[in-house]
Amino acid sequence: MANSNTPPAAAKPGAPLALWLVLLAAAGAFALTMGTRQTMGLFLSALNTSTGLGIGSISLAFAFGQLWWGLTQPFAGAVADRIGTGRVILLGVALVALGTFITPYMTTTAGLVLAIGVLAAGGAGMAGPSVLMAATARLVPLRHRGLATGVVNAGGSFGQFVMAPIAIGLTAAVGWASAMQWLGVLVLLALPAAWVLRGNSQALAAQAAAASGARALTAREAVAQALATPSYRYLAAGFLVCGFHVAFLATHLPGVIAACGLAPEIGGWSLAVIGLFNIVGSLGMGWAVGRWRMKSLLSLLYAVRGLAVLAFLLAPKTPAVVLVFAAVMGVTFLSTVPPTAGLVAKMFGTANMALLFGVVMLSHQIGGFLGAYLGGSVFQATGSYDWVWYIDIVLAAGAALVHLPIREAHPPRPAASAA
Repeated sequence: MANSNTPPAAAKPGAPLALWLVLLAAAGAFALTMGTRQTMGLFLSALNTSTGLGIGSISLAFAFGQLWWGLTQPFAGAVADRIGTGRVILLGVALVALGTFITPYMTTTAGLVLAIGVLAAGGAGMAGPSVLMAATARLVPLRHRGLATGVVNAGGSFGQFVMAPIAIGLTAAVGWASAMQWLGVLVLLALPAAWVLRGNSQALAAQAAAASGARALTAREAVAQALATPSYRYLAAGFLVCGFHVAFLATHLPGVIAACGLAPEIGGWSLAVIGLFNIVGSLGMGWAVGRWRMKSLLSLLYAVRGLAVLAFLLAPKTPAVVLVFAAVMGVTFLSTVPPTAGLVAKMFGTANMALLFGVVMLSHQIGGFLGAYLGGSVFQATGSYDWVWYIDIVLAAGAALVHLPIREAHPPRPAASAA
């Protein structure tokens, strides 16, 4: 008889029902947390009008949220690896709901930093990709791991696609403040995922270590080994660029569109289109990681981003152009996650994956902080977003190049590793 603490999916790892239950739980949780966070940019103008703080000050709260979302993930991953994924997700979902619900009551920069940056973003980090991807890798068979990470990642995109129109509709019906609070309530639908994904990878690693007579790596040893691996550092550097790009678009694309003289609704639909086409990109990338070299796929994605931004700057700013640009960005938006997570698992195994992918996500969110903050600061100083786009193109070219020397193989490991 299976242990009562063993997740249903872990009892029979190859069972189709168990597999889809895991994917539904992880993708659904990511859809709700990511979808809520990615629609916050729609409320930036309303927050500015309500508080009078200025775009720069409000962008600081969003930027801090990007950074804090990343800072929480290595720690949340380490706790999930050892204590259990379910408890971490439970707390994370509750904090996202609380932070989102109280945001309309905040009238100072410090209050917005607390609600958006600490509570909502921190909770989303706890119930974010490092914990969800690691739980999925632990609970599904190896042969399905690439596609499974693509499905989970697509969940975040589906959340953005669905939540943006919901936010627009609720704002029109009940006002921006009540709309934001309803989004906070909707996040609570992710709570059942805490039960489905419960368990931890260190228990499995300990069993493997006992069977082989070896010793599993501690969290400190795992991080030290990863940071000493050049390929891991290159991967983190490239993911920093991804964070810059994603956070700038999520926070400021509605403002970019408004600056072009287009209707505000185009901004909301652009975010929805990004979410829709990111589903295509995520599923396609989940399929591709099992067939082509992951570092080559990442280089291609970053190169396409840079070229798309350049084309957007040169093209006339019509609704059709904006939506096509959003579609192209959607295909590349978060499709970097499956190959990045896949490389971490391929290089270091799953025993400390939540922790090590969390460190890479921290790099991503340092870039996210810069993208969200510089977007508002540059616009406030120059009245235009052009210089941020120029920086983005240069960074995309650098990211395309930095992935080329990555070695897709296990680095030399001490005999103590049981991964």
